Amino acid sequence: MHPRNLTFSASYNFRDVGGYAGLDGRTVRWRRLFRSDSLHRLKGDDLARFGELGVRTVIDLRRLFEVEEHGRVPEAEGLAYHNLVLQHVDWETVPEPEGTAHDRWLADRYLNFLEDGHEGLAAALALIADPDAAPAVVHCMAGKDRTGVVCALTLSLLGVSDADIAADYALTEVAMASLTEYLTRTRPDMVQDKYHMFDCPEDAMLMFLSDLRDRYGSVEKYVREIGISAEQVAALRDHLLTPAS
Repeated sequence: MHPRNLTFSASYNFRDVGGYAGLDGRTVRWRRLFRSDSLHRLKGDDLARFGELGVRTVIDLRRLFEVEEHGRVPEAEGLAYHNLVLQHVDWETVPEPEGTAHDRWLADRYLNFLEDGHEGLAAALALIADPDAAPAVVHCMAGKDRTGVVCALTLSLLGVSDADIAADYALTEVAMASLTEYLTRTRPDMVQDKYHMFDCPEDAMLMFLSDLRDRYGSVEKYVREIGISAEQVAALRDHLLTPAS
């Protein structure tokens, strides 16, 4: 048993996705896949602690302008960095219609990731499925939306229940308090009038997963449609789940 949340002084939403019940009585393995907010702030003791995790692969889902503006995880020997952009519409151009619940609006944004961001999703899932790339960490800016969808697809392929996936997604809510406090001090433009963007209602993830199945039949059918092979799905399950008893 490992702690799910890993504490860094300048990374606010870093955690392990292991420990959840998966397929055939197997459990998602600890210390194989992490999720996080942006890693560009890691330095000093934080960077040393990150190194101790033995991470081999960083999957950065941010768009190029975000990487250029904020930076990326520091280079390190044995650490492969992949900027796999998850394309999507600019959320600021998609107003929330009056009377629309925020969780419904969020779920619709996540469905857009499936369409506009399918190339980035496929590339990220292919890396996560590769045992030689593990341990891996996937991140975006806050580690909530783009990262949340990649982790939801991964966990669903591993047989984790929607309820557990939604609960894992909602854990970001606590981290957002520290992150928004930091941004309010350092980059108020990123949070001013945008506090609703940091909400993580479980229902948003549950709606997203339900709508995905309505559109594509299943998570596995969706990932096969975007180019993930049956062999890659099997490899993902083989190295991210504990052995069958």
